Amino acid sequence: VMALALFLSFAASRAGGAYTALAAMETVITGLFFLLYLLQLDKNLSWFFWPLADVFNSVVAALFLLIVCLLALILKTNNGTRAGGVIGLVLLALCIIDAVLVSKRISLARPRGRNA
Repeated sequence: VMALALFLSFAASRAGGAYTALAAMETVITGLFFLLYLLQLDKNLSWFFWPLADVFNSVVAALFLLIVCLLALILKTNNGTRAGGVIGLVLLALCIIDAVLVSKRISLARPRGRNA
């Protein structure tokens, strides 16, 4: 929801391409992970370690969000960009929390798959 709000904020403010592209990319990737877990496709595709991919996505998104949202707040082209910067910083905190919580649940010694 926050990624979608970030995208809508940057798109409505007619912010630069990097702002909107990052927000759109994060919205799509987050939506795909949501569908993956909602439809339990991670259980069918057990050959790939999805929690680690989720942590990697959260860390990379947090790094990009830090850069883009700080630029949005520093440049302050308009109020929509400023609001997008604040929403992006909240999303940054959520990405870090997600990465920490998921990485605590990861156990590399435990077998994966349907029988696990």
